[in-house]
Amino acid sequence: MSKDYYSRTPLILWPFVALWRFVATIIEISGRLVAAILGLVLMVVGVLVSFTIIGLIVGIPLIIFGFLLIVRGFF
Repeated sequence: MSKDYYSRTPLILWPFVALWRFVATIIEISGRLVAAILGLVLMVVGVLVSFTIIGLIVGIPLIIFGFLLIVRGFF
């Protein structure tokens, strides 16, 4: 966003805008952390399921999906 967008906020409302951005940042960081943890859990479950031949059909997509969630959580 451009600087003009931020300068349109009246000075009296700036504390509310700052608080809103702070809460949004915390939610974004916690969402990324949850995605990374969920990705790790799915990868472990995918590896455990893949120990059987029939489980490979389910396990490999779980591993791939878990890896993609971890990548999304970090970047």
